[in-house]
Amino acid sequence: MTSWAAFAAEAPELAERVHVRFTSAKHCTLATLRRDGSPRISGTEVGFTDGEVWLGSMPRALKALDLRRDPRCALHSPSVDPPSDNPSAWVGEAKMAGRAVEVGEVSAPGQAHRFRLDLSEVVLTRMEVGALLIESWHPQRGLESHRR
Repeated sequence: MTSWAAFAAEAPELAERVHVRFTSAKHCTLATLRRDGSPRISGTEVGFTDGEVWLGSMPRALKALDLRRDPRCALHSPSVDPPSDNPSAWVGEAKMAGRAVEVGEVSAPGQAHRFRLDLSEVVLTRMEVGALLIESWHPQRGLESHRR
């Protein structure tokens, strides 16, 4: 697991493209694990400050309770369809996975949850020169690219 800053230092070009995808619109999708192990997806906002990826949640929201019980999660950037007149100009989508670490305590009624994401994977899928380009980064393997 690693911070956004450490990932960005190792793969700055990928980090910039992923950041653009995640900040292109307000709502992202968060996947968490329910108590029974089945997946749950929820809308969420993602922030990038102090060299970290941040998630917030309303008090006692199911996604926050999921993350407290099992911190494994995945994030998906806002999605856009390929342009109908030029599908090869599709800007792509980004994904991150890791473990959410709650920061602070939710003690006062109505106080939001705040989580920092420790990264285990970052992926960007996009079009490049008529092919699908999948760029990924993992702490143990570093940066990899595959064309399809």
